[in-house]
Amino acid sequence: MTPPQPVLEPGHALVRVHNVTLCGTDLHIWEDDYPTDLPIIQGHEFSGVVEELAPGGIANTSITVGDRVAVNPVISCGRCRPCRAGRYNVCQDVGCLGCYSNGAFTELVSVPVQKLCPVPDDLPLEIAAMGEPASIAMQAVNRGRPEAGETALVLGSGPIGLLATLYLTDLGVNVVCADTEQHRLDLAVGFGAVDTLLVTPGSEFPDAHQARRLNALTDNYGPQLVIEATGVPSSLENAIRLVASAGRIVQVGISPRQAKVSMKDIPYKELDLMGSRMSLNLIPEGLALLARHPDQARALLTHRFAFADLQQAYRLMQGRTEKIGKILIEMPVRRSA
Repeated sequence: MTPPQPVLEPGHALVRVHNVTLCGTDLHIWEDDYPTDLPIIQGHEFSGVVEELAPGGIANTSITVGDRVAVNPVISCGRCRPCRAGRYNVCQDVGCLGCYSNGAFTELVSVPVQKLCPVPDDLPLEIAAMGEPASIAMQAVNRGRPEAGETALVLGSGPIGLLATLYLTDLGVNVVCADTEQHRLDLAVGFGAVDTLLVTPGSEFPDAHQARRLNALTDNYGPQLVIEATGVPSSLENAIRLVASAGRIVQVGISPRQAKVSMKDIPYKELDLMGSRMSLNLIPEGLALLARHPDQARALLTHRFAFADLQQAYRLMQGRTEKIGKILIEMPVRRSA
């Protein structure tokens, strides 16, 4: 697909894209297994440099040409009931650059200046591309109303689960992580997990030994907060079963599959069961989180490819034969004349 020439609309900036990171949604779009219209230019987790601003300037912004920025890809109408309530991440007609409209796998992108998030001076631009997934993890955590001293169970130690673990730890929460892959749990320890639980598919979870450890950390009540970051139906079922009475569950993992949810546990425990989608422009906070934890941010970035090798990157994700965190796509960067 030949990228169209970007039009610098009033209130917009032209951003030269330097780095894009991939997520599971990108793979689903590439496989044509996602509810969007093709063809489309992908790429929604990205960073770059401001190359041009629309004439006349923009009120209430300090963005200038040459600034390093990450971009909030969420598009909302501003008119529907969720938007009027400040919940524009679940706009009735929500969009996302690279998912429902053309995104960052191109040289220049025209975006509203309000969508630009300055990158901290001490944060490499390639790491800043992960500001968007960091914001998703932070949105999920914030939805769960964590309190310092609580114990949270994070189900799934992929990038979102790991970033949620990092943020929860910063907030003073004791985090237990569960995953089916030991190498992900090893990473989770470096992201702040106080304990990890290896899930064996098809076996009882937690097993007797794991249950004793979890009980010891929660005074036998269970975790007050569970972040479900896998999208696996049985994982939500586990969350409902394991969470403490009066606890909170945040479902951030997405799947079209159906879960068998107990109609007893939710009212008997009086649970708060919440969804979480994208974020309420938490990318600046996500960039700050990454800047505070440079070693963890670099550990999350496991592979890099040139844009010319993008198909190879997708094949790697599809094959699931390597230990993958985030995949970075390095865009060919050239300056305008």
